[in-house]
Amino acid sequence: MEIQTRIFGTTAAGETVTAWTLTQGNGMALTLLDYGATIQSLYVPDRNGTPIDVILGYDTIGEYEKNDGYLGATIGRVANRIGHGQFRLDGKTYSLALNDGENHLHGGSQGFDKYIWKVHPEDDSLVCTRLSPDGEEGYPGNLQVSVRFTLKGNALTLTYEAQTDRTTIVNLTNHSYFNLAGGGSILSHTLQINADRFLENDAGCLPTGKVLDVAGTTFDFRVPKEIGRDQASGDPNFSAGGYDHNFLLCGADAAMLENRNTGIRMRVATTLPGLQVYSSNFLTPRHGKHGSQMGQYNAVCLETQLYPDGMAHYGFPSPILHVGEVLHSETSFRFETF
Repeated sequence: MEIQTRIFGTTAAGETVTAWTLTQGNGMALTLLDYGATIQSLYVPDRNGTPIDVILGYDTIGEYEKNDGYLGATIGRVANRIGHGQFRLDGKTYSLALNDGENHLHGGSQGFDKYIWKVHPEDDSLVCTRLSPDGEEGYPGNLQVSVRFTLKGNALTLTYEAQTDRTTIVNLTNHSYFNLAGGGSILSHTLQINADRFLENDAGCLPTGKVLDVAGTTFDFRVPKEIGRDQASGDPNFSAGGYDHNFLLCGADAAMLENRNTGIRMRVATTLPGLQVYSSNFLTPRHGKHGSQMGQYNAVCLETQLYPDGMAHYGFPSPILHVGEVLHSETSFRFETF
């Protein structure tokens, strides 16, 4: 394992951003930015041994600062949406930023993706840490967060841990945009999801609280199928121009994604109960790395997490973290060729 660092750029506030690169002898290489604990690139060999960058991203820190989309970023304190930006905890109502219409999204106006994290190497890992202070974006408690990025063999594993000094809510994920061809549309990528139920959304992509069966719907990925196969199905729950829905996983083996042109297959495993599948429906046209163009349907996000808006719905996995508890979860992305 080889570890290299370089200056990636300087933020508008004058902060230096460092890029850390882990390189393996098998052709896999990960570049991680301390800004947002962001995966900037992930090179994976295709069936011919040619390295393919399977993650969308940018060449400059300025592009990460000015563009939306959370490309490759660590998301917190709470991933996904919180209805009306409010939740009740220990008898108190907390109000958060409304940065997604009437809802709170991905930690707010300045979530974890907008901060410089501390990074230190450990063997075949890069460990990112930060302290989210009490009151940050309206959340209670000082929250100590750690995300370990481990590149070993043919897998990238993300290990999340968090502790608080005051009862709070936490739901961490990574927002990488995957394209196993290195570019172009992902609608021809084949996807399989180990889920027989999903959450119904309202018009704002917020869960209504109703759990639906995937059988006979656009959301049935129990047998592998192309992501774009049922785009024109007329399914009434398919209202976001694509997928932006949470699937209720049946086990640790969450999903499989593959591209027949490169022969790259990715298997996702997690200790978490939910998988938010987002087919980049709202990704507007923009420049990417190495002069590439990206936009709608150019990638798919497979965000392992708790169910969205968990404080609002009875029976959803609780995002509450108490003093003395340690939040711990793992997600791995394992690659192979076919």
